Amino acid sequence: MGLFDKLRRGLTKTANLLKTDVRDLFKNEGRLIDDDFLNEMRAILFKTDMGYDSVEEIVEEVATKLRGRVVMLEEVVATWKTKLAELMAQDEAPIQFAETGPTIIMVCGVNGAGKTTSIAKLAHLLKSEGKQVVLGAGDTFRAAAVEQLTIWSERLGVNIVTGEPGAHPASVAYRAVEECIKTDADVCIVDTAGRLQTQKNLMAELTKIQDAIRKQIPEAPHEVLLVLDATTGQNGISQANSFTESVDCTGIVLAKLDGTAKGGVVVAIRQQVGLPVKYVGVGEQPEDWALFSANDFVDALFAEIEAE
Repeated sequence: MGLFDKLRRGLTKTANLLKTDVRDLFKNEGRLIDDDFLNEMRAILFKTDMGYDSVEEIVEEVATKLRGRVVMLEEVVATWKTKLAELMAQDEAPIQFAETGPTIIMVCGVNGAGKTTSIAKLAHLLKSEGKQVVLGAGDTFRAAAVEQLTIWSERLGVNIVTGEPGAHPASVAYRAVEECIKTDADVCIVDTAGRLQTQKNLMAELTKIQDAIRKQIPEAPHEVLLVLDATTGQNGISQANSFTESVDCTGIVLAKLDGTAKGGVVVAIRQQVGLPVKYVGVGEQPEDWALFSANDFVDALFAEIEAE
C-alpha cells in the first residue's frame, strides 16, 4: 500500500463526515455563496477539529473569491483544498540521521497517546531500510509499557535495553545509547514515561533523560518525537506546546488517525505548533505508518467527495 493510500485509509472517518455534510450543502444543482452558506460551511469545518483560526481563513477565502455567485460543489472544494494546502505547507520530514555514529531518537507523549506502538512502527520502518535498531524501554514506571515494548522488540527482531521497575528513566536511556555504540547499531529509539503536561516535575525529568544521552553523544538526541493522539483533538495542541517548553521537540507523530472523524486537527497542529508533522499512524500493524505529506493529506481528506 502506497503512502497516499495509507493516508486515505487513515482519514476515512473524517473524509466520510465531510462527504456527508458537504453533500448536504449542495442539495441543489448549485448554491449561492451568501452568509447562510458561509455559516453552514463554517460549522462543517469545525466538526473536523481544524481549529478556529484555520476555519476562519478558509471561510474568508471562499467569501473573497466566490461570494454572490452560484457555484457548484467542485469549485468550492477546489478553493478549500488550495487554501488548506497553503495553511499546512511543510516539506516532508523523515528522520534526520546523524552525520557520523548512531542516530538517537527520543520519543515522548502522554500516557495512552500511542507511544509504544509508534516506536514499534518506526523501528519496523528503519529495519526495513536495513538499519540496526536498539530500543530503550525508558517508561520504567509502568511494567506493562516495558513488557509491551519487549514483545514488540521480539516480534521485530531488534535489541532492547530495559531497567528494573522504578529505575530512573535516564539510566535506561544512558545504557541504551551505550549498547547502541557498543554493538555498532545505526539507531537507538528511547521511550520515555508518559507525562501529563501539567506535571511540571515529571516534565523536568525529560530534560534529565536528554542530559543523560548527551553525556555520550553531545549532539544527541538527533530527533525528539512527540506522539499525539489524533482522537483527543484540540487538546493535543496544549500537550504539544507544553512538551516543547520542556524538551527540544523536532517533530510530531500523530497516532490513531484512523480512529477519529476529527482528522482536521492536523491542520490546527500545523497552524499553532511550530513543528512539522513527521509521521501518522493509520492502524494497528507495524506497517500502518505513513510519512506525512501535506498535499497527500489534503487530497485524502476530500477523496471521498471527489470519488463520486
